[in-house]
Amino acid sequence: MKWAFATTKNEDMGFLERASLCQRKLSIFLRSGVVGLVFGNESSSDADSYVERLLDRISNGKLADDRRNAIIELQAVVSENQASQLAFGAMGFPVMLSVLKEEREDVEMVRGALETLVSALTPINHGKGSSNEVQPALMNTDLLSREADSISLLLSLLEEDDFYVRYYTLQLLTALLTNSPQRLQEAILTIPRGITRLMDMLMDREVIRNEALLLLTHLTREAEEIQKIVVFEGAFEKIFSIIREEGNSDGGVVVQDCLELLNNLLRNNASNQVLLRETIGLDSLISILKLRGSAFSFTQQKTINLLSALETIRLLIKGSDADTGKDMNKQANKTNLVQKKLLDHLLILSIESQWAPVAVRCAAMQCIGDLIIGDSKNRDLLASKILGEEPQVEPALNSILRIILRTSSMQEFIAADYVFKCFCEKNSDGQSMLASTLIPQPYSMSHATLEEDINMSFGSMLLHGLTLGENSGDLEICCRAASVLSHILKDNLPCKERVLRIEIEPPMQSLGAPEPLLHRMVKYSALASSMKGKDGKSSTSENSYTEVIILKLLITWLADCPSAVQCFLDARPHLTYLLELVSNLSETVCIRGFATVVLGECVIYNKSTDNGKDAYAIVDAISQKVGLSSYFLKFDEMKKSFAFASVESSMTRKSFARSSAASMADIEDVDENDLSEKKSPDHPILSSVLDSYFVNFVKKLEADIREQIVDVYSQPKIKVAVVPAELEQKSGESDGEYVKRLKTFVEKQCSEIQDLLVRNATLAEDLAKTSGGSRSLESDQRVSGASERVQMEKLRRELQEASQRLVNLQAEKAKVESEAEMYRNLAGKTEADLRSLSDAYNSLEQSNIQMENELKALRKGGPSTFPDVEAIKAEAREEAQKESEGELNDLLVCLGQEQSKVERLTARLLELGEDVDKLLEGIGDEAGAGEEDEDDDDDDDDAE
Repeated sequence: MKWAFATTKNEDMGFLERASLCQRKLSIFLRSGVVGLVFGNESSSDADSYVERLLDRISNGKLADDRRNAIIELQAVVSENQASQLAFGAMGFPVMLSVLKEEREDVEMVRGALETLVSALTPINHGKGSSNEVQPALMNTDLLSREADSISLLLSLLEEDDFYVRYYTLQLLTALLTNSPQRLQEAILTIPRGITRLMDMLMDREVIRNEALLLLTHLTREAEEIQKIVVFEGAFEKIFSIIREEGNSDGGVVVQDCLELLNNLLRNNASNQVLLRETIGLDSLISILKLRGSAFSFTQQKTINLLSALETIRLLIKGSDADTGKDMNKQANKTNLVQKKLLDHLLILSIESQWAPVAVRCAAMQCIGDLIIGDSKNRDLLASKILGEEPQVEPALNSILRIILRTSSMQEFIAADYVFKCFCEKNSDGQSMLASTLIPQPYSMSHATLEEDINMSFGSMLLHGLTLGENSGDLEICCRAASVLSHILKDNLPCKERVLRIEIEPPMQSLGAPEPLLHRMVKYSALASSMKGKDGKSSTSENSYTEVIILKLLITWLADCPSAVQCFLDARPHLTYLLELVSNLSETVCIRGFATVVLGECVIYNKSTDNGKDAYAIVDAISQKVGLSSYFLKFDEMKKSFAFASVESSMTRKSFARSSAASMADIEDVDENDLSEKKSPDHPILSSVLDSYFVNFVKKLEADIREQIVDVYSQPKIKVAVVPAELEQKSGESDGEYVKRLKTFVEKQCSEIQDLLVRNATLAEDLAKTSGGSRSLESDQRVSGASERVQMEKLRRELQEASQRLVNLQAEKAKVESEAEMYRNLAGKTEADLRSLSDAYNSLEQSNIQMENELKALRKGGPSTFPDVEAIKAEAREEAQKESEGELNDLLVCLGQEQSKVERLTARLLELGEDVDKLLEGIGDEAGAGEEDEDDDDDDDDAE
């Protein structure tokens, strides 16, 4: 029963007050039972009539005792029966408010009226009702909050001397605030000294103080104006005063209420944060984190108190999102907290106090991460911290890494990993420092047990975790170490190159040469995939996220690092493994999506010129094994997966109010409960491991991958460079061989063009399929459809430009054909001149023969009578030969020039696709016919 608090919480009440209260409640309880027998099972009309009669007795009764009894009966009925609650809401509020206004002197009546109103606003849970069932308590809350001057009247009652009047008034205001917060907040702001009266209740007796705390906690949620007024009324001093009185973190639920109120005042309120820092300071807050007495004792309430205090620390470190000078305020908070040795207290809670609950250790590590991110001084301070006692001392970063590798709690692994993420964020020096310690150890040392790693360096311990072994448990440790390594490599090309040179020794020299660390990571990823059943489910819960985290490392490693891509592709099975992952429907959406991203990186960051490893070969393999449309759809599926959809809310922490801290088990098992409630084939831990930076990075990569793959796929396999030397006739090469080589060159070029046309057709088909499929998707895929339409428009413009170029080429072809015809006519004229010269030479030969015959006839007549004919003949022959050679030389020069023009013309015609043999066919026939005619003429002359 609600009245049982009288014997537990009200320790400051006198004995007579407690007895009177118990007697009064017992009387009400007995009366409610009797009334329940009277009309509890009858219709609501009976309840209405009964409530109406009681209200009439209260308002019109002549005897004070009769009116008091009526109000007691009404309270009992309203607290036990929903029909009576509903009837009271319809008729009773004016009567009760009239009692509160006009009968202040009758304390019993005022108490009864307030208690009745509280009962009317308190839900009655007799069992699970329908979700559509009317809730009288909510209706009554709305009705009372709408009553004129009701809030002002209730606040005025806080000044009454009677303890119960103040107590029930606070309960009533809390009930109103719970169900109608905005209306009550607005009303209180309009009432003079309204909040001041509430703040005065914090200095009242314990029970009143506790109720006032709850009321102020509800009142200050998301109400900035009220927050400022509460702080102006001295809230910070009163809150920390109460916390100290209650024993700081060892106190009870009151400490939790104070911290919850404090968090409401500081959350996204820069002015209140500055006021706290510059007035009472942060020492009181830091003192709550100090472990007092037996540090091994962590009760449920102490755990909640520490979590609430750590939430306050995070609010100060995060600053205010609404503040224009957020960075300045946040930095001032960080500086002040570090000066108060906050980091030491956080390290004690998170690392050195391993007996502390998991939730406390995780919250402390998250505070450490928030404290060092973007702050070089705080990062250096953490790196310089040494933990432990002699002789077993080690750097704090080593201790945090050991937690990652050893812990059995997923939540603790996430929190420790968050510390390294914040440490490496935009910290190239810190990344290089950690990467410099990554020195391979001999096989015997690198495979020592985890318990022997206390003296290892950071890098040795990390490599130890990365290469521990190949069974299921060791793969989980490997994936955790891979997550840390991905933070070290993120956006740091020198670190990627350095770690790329690390080679892992095999267990025995006979088993082969050392292999790069990158290859070992791919091997473990494939091993995790092979441990799954045919249904795609892992044989152990760890392997369901091991493969994703290792793939995340590969994505980070290969990004903007061509040498890493080259090392990855040096092993041919790696490409085959990725293609199988992308097309394997039994794998989770996240795994297929990450494999798709790694394949895309092998295209956009590929600088190789080797056949089979270049970007073209990767795109060709994707096209043949997966298909481009199916490949691109993997990106859309991944972006809709659980892991990506829940990234934004993964790092938000709930405040530990009374409703969310019901039991210790709820806090310690927060990771298990949260993970089991979310139904998804992807392991829920991924929503915490995959931060918003990585998700945005993958989305940016997707756009680059799509563009690059389309560009590579639309290019021919071999880019033909038109080198003039290939089109020139080689020395000693016959015309037939030259023409044949040119024909082969043209055929090769045509084949490449045909291959390009086929690829463009396939690409257009894939784009059409993708565009068609996107019509059935949600609005987030409309952007993809718009992008495809832009690409189609671009292709259409390129087609128009190609058509225009074709028209220009046809015009140029016509011009070249006219020039060819002109050169053909010139060649015919030259051949005619050559025939006339040949005829003159033949005529000269005939004259020479005739003269020889005459000379012979004269010799027969007598040699003394004639001069030396042979000498004359030789002289004539020599002169004729000189003349003939001169004319022939001139003719050959002309023929050489014409032949050069004909060769250039032939090459141009070949480029335009003309058949050269067909064009030259007529010229040879004409020349042959001319020679035959000459032979016939000679025969006729001989015959004559």
